[in-house]
This record gives sequence, C-alpha cells and structure tokens, in this order.
Amino acid sequence: MKYYLVAGEASGDLHASNLMRAIARRDSRAQFRCFGGDMMQAAGGELVKHYRELAYMGFWPVLTHLGTILGGARLCFRDISEWKPDVVILVDYPGFNLSIAEKVHKHLSIPVYYYISPKIWAWKSWRIKNIRRDVDELFSILPFEVEFFRKHDYDIRYVGNPTVDEISEFKSFSGRRPALEDDGRRIVALLAGSRRQEISRNLPVMLESVRSIDGIRPILACAPGIEPEFYDSIAGDAEVEKVYGNTFGVLESAYAALVTSGTATLETALFDVPQVVCYKVPVSWAMSIIKKLFIKVRFVSLVNLVSGSEVVPELLGSAMNVGNVHDHLVPLLSDTTERRMQLDGYTRMKSILGPAGAPDRAAMQIVDLLNQK
Repeated sequence: MKYYLVAGEASGDLHASNLMRAIARRDSRAQFRCFGGDMMQAAGGELVKHYRELAYMGFWPVLTHLGTILGGARLCFRDISEWKPDVVILVDYPGFNLSIAEKVHKHLSIPVYYYISPKIWAWKSWRIKNIRRDVDELFSILPFEVEFFRKHDYDIRYVGNPTVDEISEFKSFSGRRPALEDDGRRIVALLAGSRRQEISRNLPVMLESVRSIDGIRPILACAPGIEPEFYDSIAGDAEVEKVYGNTFGVLESAYAALVTSGTATLETALFDVPQVVCYKVPVSWAMSIIKKLFIKVRFVSLVNLVSGSEVVPELLGSAMNVGNVHDHLVPLLSDTTERRMQLDGYTRMKSILGPAGAPDRAAMQIVDLLNQK
C-alpha cells in the first residue's frame, strides 16, 4: 500500500520515521512519500519537501513567512492528489496538518489518519469540529486524551507513548557507549527548551539558581539546531558544562534537573530524575490571565497531566524566579520526602503510560484498518 506522511518539525520526523519502519514490518509492499525530514527519508520515504523549509513557529515568524507556508500546503495537497496514496498520515504539527486534512477530506476519497494528536485539550478546543469532520482515525500517545475526545463525541485510539520506546532503546545500549565522566559531584541537568526564545528567557534564571549551591555539577543539555555561540552569549562566565547532541546521556547521569515544560519533562521522569518544571513568559504577570482565559488544563507538564496530580512542581510566569527555583531544587539533592514522593509519582505515571511498543501498535492498527477497507 501507499502511505503519505506529513511531519513539520524534528520530533515529528523522529516519530514518523519509527512509525514508517513499523508499518514496513507489517506491509512488505509499503511505499512511503512524505513532507518531513532526514529520518523519514532514511526510513524509506521519498522526501518531497524538508520540514526546515516550513518550520516557522510563533505569531510574527508565521505571519512574515505566510506565503511560504501557504505555498507548501498547496504543494502538499497537489502532490497527494497526483500520487493517490491509500492513506494520508498526519503527525502532530496541527496548523499545517489540519488544513491538509480539510482539503483531502473535501476533495479526495482518501482516508486521513492522525498520529500524535493536536493538543486541543490545552487550548483551541474548537478545533475538535475540524477533527471530527476531516480525520477518520486518531492515534493518541497521551492516555488522558481519550477521555477528552470521548467527551466531544470522538473516539480515539491510545497506542502508548513513543518516548517510552526511545528511552528503552537508549537504555538497552547503555553499556556500549561512554558515559559522562564521573567527578564525584551530583549532576543537575539543565533543559532550557528547544527554541531560542525559550532558552533566552529560562536559562539565565536556571543558571543563577544553581550558582550558590555547593557540591553540584550543572550540565546544560543543548538543543539540536542551536549554535554554541548562542548558548555562550547567554551563559557568559557561569560555571556550567555544555553537552551537545546527548540529552539522554545527560539525564541518564543526572541526580536532579531543571526542565522547561514540554516533552523534556516526560523524558526526565522516565529516567527517574526528580525535577523542577520552569517556564518563564515574556510578560510574567499576565500568566494567570492567560491560564484563566485560554489554557483549559490544571497542569502544563506532561508528568502531571498524565498522572492527574501534582507529581512535580511547576514554576510558571512570575513564580519562575531565582529564589523559587533554588528553594524547590535543594530538597531534591538528597534523600528527602520531596525526592521520594516524586520518584513514587514517576512509578505511577509509567504504569498509566503503559509499556513500550507505541509505533508497533499504531502500525498494526493502521495496516489492519486499511486491509479492512
């Protein structure tokens, strides 16, 4: 069968490539064509356009490159029309992908499947109307999404979380690669975000928070695609090691962590590293207003969202300051009640997420559904 996949950023490229390999194991005649990245191409996809040419995020970058984005969407739809796949599989990237779903549903007789749901449970819940109308099957990687979508009369399939697979695979090779050198100090991992704006807001507070703590070894896990000079300009003369391209290696060796909200909070928990979630916004006093008006969930970190309770502290907006971060981090640096409670919470969270095998389960269901059709 012919599979057309669309992913718009590095994480989507990774998840889509693993899904493609899992599909190929079940469909020996599978053909793949894609909007995506290097990993999807390496998994056997014929790459039509690289996501780097369309990966604009934030109001102003999107507005100034709107012509490029719209041109990419037109090219994608035209290419789908001409190639005539058996299914279109959309991976995250909601703004672009939901527009593709609408066009395919309206003009073509091709089923649309979605792998890794748009996070409409956090905000933009009105998009459920588009999903109900345009998406035939949705494969979720977050268990709490099931209840949300069913409340909106849309039945989805929870297949597990691919981050569990990625970390399980990493750990299986632990003994075959060099670990970070141990100098006797406890490592505090700093994960300050994946985009320049996030890093420039969060990293200075993180660095200042750990400056006065004796006996620790701060290590900054640098995001891919961000040049060393950018980190150097922010870190200045702060005593921090910088590690590139090895976030999992840093977490594997860490004793505690400061983490900007996102998938990194889940990764940190799966490595059993107690953490403080930190997220600073440009106008911190507006955070409470933004949460009240737009954000429809109790928590922002995936650890707490999956668990349904506050396992890790979340310091958001004006609460993300040097004193608060320092005071929440210090109890995690020894065998304390706070540390043990987080580790117990991680155990519960893992049981909710379920075992590894998300791409395989999704692929099995996708191939079975298409065979039935």
